[in-house]
Amino acid sequence: MAVVGRIARAHGIRGQVIVNVETDFPRERFRPGAELFVNRTGSPDGIEALVVTTVRFQQDRPVIAIGGVDDVNAAIKLAGAELRVPVDRLMPLPEGAFYRHDLIGCAIETRGGEPVGLVAGVEGTFTGSRLVVNTSRGELLVPLVEAICVVIDPAARRIVIDPPHGLLELNSRPELDLGRGTRRPELGLGRDTKPGVNRPS
Repeated sequence: MAVVGRIARAHGIRGQVIVNVETDFPRERFRPGAELFVNRTGSPDGIEALVVTTVRFQQDRPVIAIGGVDDVNAAIKLAGAELRVPVDRLMPLPEGAFYRHDLIGCAIETRGGEPVGLVAGVEGTFTGSRLVVNTSRGELLVPLVEAICVVIDPAARRIVIDPPHGLLELNSRPELDLGRGTRRPELGLGRDTKPGVNRPS
C-alpha cells in the first residue's frame, strides 16, 4: 500500500473530512467513486475500504464525503487516518522519476565506492526533496538533486552520490534524534508522488 493522503479533520456536520494530500495526482485519487484504504487498528486484518462519494477542493485540499460516514461523530473518528492505495494502482511515471517507496531501502555509496548508509525515508515536497539516510554515525540528509544523486537504480537497490565537500559531515543528525518512535510511517510505505532527481523533484 502507498500513502496518498491523511485525513486532517472533520468538516461540517454531514460527515465530510478534509484531506492533507500526499500525492501529485489529487484529482485522480480523490474523485467520486475512488476506492481508498485505511487501517485504524494497526493489525494486518484491520484494513477497511472506503469509497469517495463527493469531493470539492478548498485551498488545494480535497474535502471529501465517504460512503457510510454520515455525521460529524463518524468523521471525527477518521481524523489522522492514512489513506492508501495498492502499489499496483499507482500512476505510471516518466523516465527519471521515482516513487518514494522505490527509494527506501536503497544502499547509498559515493562515486568512489565508499558505503554511506541505507535510505530510511524521503522528506520534503515536490519542489525540493531529500533522502533520509541511516548511517553508522546517525541520520544523514542528502538533497535529492541530479548534481548529487548521480545514479539512482531502484531495481538494483543502489544510489550513487557525488557529495560536495563537507555535505556528509555538515547535515548529519546525531543518533539521539532517531529515538522518536517509528521512523516516518507516512513514508515507510511510499507516497503516490515522484521525488526523482529530474527537476522538479
